[in-house]
Amino acid sequence: MLAIAVIAILSAIAIPTYQQYELKVQDAQAQKDITEIEGRISLYYQINQTLPQSLSQVNEGSVLDPWGNPYHYLDFTGLTNISQVRKDRNLIPLNTDYDLFSTGPNGAWQAPITAKSSRDDIIRANNGAYVGLASDY
Repeated sequence: MLAIAVIAILSAIAIPTYQQYELKVQDAQAQKDITEIEGRISLYYQINQTLPQSLSQVNEGSVLDPWGNPYHYLDFTGLTNISQVRKDRNLIPLNTDYDLFSTGPNGAWQAPITAKSSRDDIIRANNGAYVGLASDY
């Protein structure tokens, strides 16, 4: 009985620790993916002098984030309705050129990154100067 109790206690400690580690690895992978996609968008811009209209134009349209969701991309060129643009806590857009982000583990998002469903998103902000967790921005 004592052995079973010890195993149960160790499991209760180890499983949440492993889950946190796994989430950090997934976050790091999404950040890496966004940085790579950002590089392809930059190369596309250098060649064509315009941003791509979709991730398919830079051969990234079928790439999924670590949680199995597609990456979101929004080019601001000619955009008149800014309701879909990602915004900070002061409702100021995070970028001036385009948005690129993962919806994170919950697969949901709202334009302001302070919204509950957006806190776990992996975002690109400050025109690429920041790539990371929305709750850390």
